[in-house]
Amino acid sequence: MEEKPDFAQVLELASEAGHILLENGAEISRVEDIMARISTHYGVDSKHFFILSNGIFTTGKAGKVAKAGGQASTYANVDFIPIRGSQLNKVTAVNRLSYEISQGKYSVEEARVRLEEIKQIPKKADWLQILASGVASGGFGIVFGGSIMDCLAATLSGVLLYCFVLYVSNRYLSKIVGSICNALVTMLLCITCWRLGLGESLSNIIVGAIMPLVPGVAFTNGVRDLANSDHLAGLTRLTDALLGFFCIALGVSVAFMLDGWIFGGLIQLPGVTVSQETYSFPVQALGAFLGTWGFAVLYAVDKAQYLLTGIIGILGWVVYLVFLRFVGASPVISTLFASVVVCLLSRFVAVPTRCPAQIFIICGIFPLVPGAGLFWFSYYLTAEQFDLSSHYGFLALKVAVAIVLGIILAMELPQLWFSGHKKAAH
Repeated sequence: MEEKPDFAQVLELASEAGHILLENGAEISRVEDIMARISTHYGVDSKHFFILSNGIFTTGKAGKVAKAGGQASTYANVDFIPIRGSQLNKVTAVNRLSYEISQGKYSVEEARVRLEEIKQIPKKADWLQILASGVASGGFGIVFGGSIMDCLAATLSGVLLYCFVLYVSNRYLSKIVGSICNALVTMLLCITCWRLGLGESLSNIIVGAIMPLVPGVAFTNGVRDLANSDHLAGLTRLTDALLGFFCIALGVSVAFMLDGWIFGGLIQLPGVTVSQETYSFPVQALGAFLGTWGFAVLYAVDKAQYLLTGIIGILGWVVYLVFLRFVGASPVISTLFASVVVCLLSRFVAVPTRCPAQIFIICGIFPLVPGAGLFWFSYYLTAEQFDLSSHYGFLALKVAVAIVLGIILAMELPQLWFSGHKKAAH
């Protein structure tokens, strides 16, 4: 007869899997599901875990008397997991491992070895992250209406930005100070490019270049956690996302004030402009693909999923443009329908690829994020044009709410519709 795994070892294995997931951008419901799947397979009750957005509490009692001393076999552990960056390829790897465990392919010791291997998966190379930041910035420059020259300026700014992020901000600055400095550096790079004649619309250059700073994982996971009734975790992550947006807005404002102090007045921007060079659907689709691909690299998605994430980003953005240009819907309604499409497509492709749907949602939703609204809110606030500032701020908030509703509506549909089974890798 096969020996039953040790009670404490099983809980340690499940806790370690949960740690890797939380640390690298998984939502709470996925962490709970995977930890329960692992522990249940090895014959341990899954009701031993309490999971927060930055910690896992594990306690348990084996229910049998230990051989030594007649003491009950118990286990207790508290694991603090600070909110950091995201390596979504580790989330995918642990997700797949949990299903392989449930199929009986791993003993407890073999599973622990595999988890150690997953922990050692390296980050994307620095040069690739720098390239991805530039490509994403240029792609979103297209998406938000910039000309070819605007996109080139945004690309250059995005490249230099991530050099600063990797070699200065991430190494020497705290999270909040680093976020503000990242936005400030991005702004100064964009303004410098514009003043040197590289680019036509400063606003479009800036909107594209600041997109790599948007806290997409925290925002999307916060929405998912709230939808799954994990209110404490959801509010924590949304607060983290709002803090990121605030740091971007502060960096934008400080840069405009510094430039105004040096050159004797705030730069006067003409408002939202859309270049005819990038207005067509094929060029817009290209911009959405490049922007989505860039974030797939920055969030360390598996290379095998780059194409699918890019296609989902394209389809979501095309749906948005169709509703906006041909149906006559408002940006808010267009965003709602596009968000639903992104989430539905993500759930469909999650099953055959054995990847969490969240991988595709996080990257595919980025073209819909109200980066332009955040920029105009900050600019008009700095210019003390409070009516326009409140208008764009409220519009950005409504678009964000539309994304939230779209995600919730799409994720509430039964998984049976997407996989034909009650449980799948989504």
